[in-house]
Amino acid sequence: MRRSVFLLSALGFGYAFLYLPIALLIAWSFNGARLVNVWGGFSTKWYVELARNDAFLDAAFLSLKVAATSATAALALGTLAAVVLVRFGRFRGRMLFNGLIAAPLVMPEVILGLALLLMFVALEQVIGWPDGRGFSTIVIAHTTIGMAYATVVVRSRLAQMDESLEEAAMDLGAKPMKVFFVITIPVIAPSLAAAWLLAFTLSLDDVVVAQFVSGPGATTLPIEVFSSVRLGVSPQVNALGTIIVVVVACIIFTAWRLMSVKKT
Repeated sequence: MRRSVFLLSALGFGYAFLYLPIALLIAWSFNGARLVNVWGGFSTKWYVELARNDAFLDAAFLSLKVAATSATAALALGTLAAVVLVRFGRFRGRMLFNGLIAAPLVMPEVILGLALLLMFVALEQVIGWPDGRGFSTIVIAHTTIGMAYATVVVRSRLAQMDESLEEAAMDLGAKPMKVFFVITIPVIAPSLAAAWLLAFTLSLDDVVVAQFVSGPGATTLPIEVFSSVRLGVSPQVNALGTIIVVVVACIIFTAWRLMSVKKT
């Protein structure tokens, strides 16, 4: 009995620690007062103000575009890297290649952002590209980070895949490229989706690296939010956070329902 009470208390504390701040964020987004520590009555005016905030809207659109582009590129490169590491066996330089893939996972974001910034500056001086920092440099930086995570996810699924399926298809005359797209891709599709979503989330959430490789006119949503919070928490930020929480909750609920329908 005591053990069950302790477990329930620990569970309740854990959920409160995780979700109570989110609940407070949602509640204070409907606060009519500008001050976050004074309740001024129920109001939705901050959502209206957020809809008129061009800086937030432009930053959100840029972040979504960067996240979708970098996640797609990271998935493509990460899948190729995973295939090389799993299917090509031992080859010269394998340890170096594996280390280079895993480096962004353990390297501090400050070091990674500074290294990318120095690379872009050197490239601009040598070949004239990129012409300043903007969308392309942020995409390259986020692709570098997302590729490492995508490789880990796809590699683990490829290692568990039954190679006899591919061998049987090639025995029947299928070319390796066709086997990859017709057999391998459908089998590892859930891991591909997970890798893309992970890279998308990492890109959408990044602040440190984006601050190094972004420039005027290319401000992502996390940077915009971070800059506004440093000057004082605006109720519009609470409204923005509430919208993001609701959208993510709807996506998770939809995915859960689809999985439940497939199981039944």
